[in-house]
Amino acid sequence: MSSQSAGTLRARYVDQAASDLEENRQRQRELAEKIAMLKQEEGLLVDILALAERYEGAADPSRLPEQAQDEPALTPAKRVAKATPATATSTKAASTSKNTARADVKGKSRQPLLGDILLELLGTHDEPRPAKELRDELLEKHPNRTPTPQVVRNTLESLVAKGRIRRHKQQRSVMYTLVEPARRRTAAAEAGAD
Repeated sequence: MSSQSAGTLRARYVDQAASDLEENRQRQRELAEKIAMLKQEEGLLVDILALAERYEGAADPSRLPEQAQDEPALTPAKRVAKATPATATSTKAASTSKNTARADVKGKSRQPLLGDILLELLGTHDEPRPAKELRDELLEKHPNRTPTPQVVRNTLESLVAKGRIRRHKQQRSVMYTLVEPARRRTAAAEAGAD
C-alpha cells in the first residue's frame, strides 16, 4: 500500500467519522427537544388529573370553576423551558400567543357553553332530534358558533353521560331528547350516592 493511498483512505475515514459525529449530535438535539416536549405534556396531564381529583366531589361536575381573567396561568412550560435553548424560544412564543388570546377574551363577553346551547335547543322540541338537525339549528340561531358535526356529537354524548339528555336509537339513526327534570334530579341523586 502506497503512502498516497493510505492518506486517501485515512482522509475518507476522517470525513466519514466527522459526518457521523455531526449526524449523531443532530439526533441528540432532536431527541432532547422531543423529551422537553414530552415533559411539558406530562406536566399538563398531571395538572389536569390534579384538577379533576380536586373537583371530583363537586355537586355539579359539569360546572368547574373558571380561572380568573387577571389570575396568571400556571404552566409547566416554565419548568421545562430550562431543558434546552430551542424550547425556551418556542415557550416564549407560546406564552406570547397565550397573553394575546387572554387579552382578546377580556375584551369580549363570554359565550355560553356549547352544551348549554344544545340543552336549550333540545328544550324547544318534544320529539327526539338527530345531531345533524341540532347542529343546523345551532348554526342558524348562533351564526358566530361553528362547531363541526363531530364536536356536536361529542358534546351530546357528554350530556348523555352526565344524565342530562337521553339517547334514542332508531335503526341506524341516533336521536336525543332532554331528560325530564324529575328524572334528572333522581339521576343526580343516584350519582351522588355512588
